[in-house]
Amino acid sequence: MVTVARCSEISQAMLLKSLLESEGIPAFVPDELTASNAPPYTWSVGIRVQVAPEQAEAAAEVIRLTDAAGHP
Repeated sequence: MVTVARCSEISQAMLLKSLLESEGIPAFVPDELTASNAPPYTWSVGIRVQVAPEQAEAAAEVIRLTDAAGHP
């Protein structure tokens, strides 16, 4: 898996995961349980959103377009 984003809040990571999946890109938040149950452990490194290596470029484009549109 390749990390395509790091989020400061679990809600941001889950929203991004949903966005990627709505575009047909399977996504994974490996820090989901840690961020939900012990947030201090993710504060320094962020909450990772990951995709398969072959989907990384497409995911980066979705994220770029989302950022350009002014969405969180």
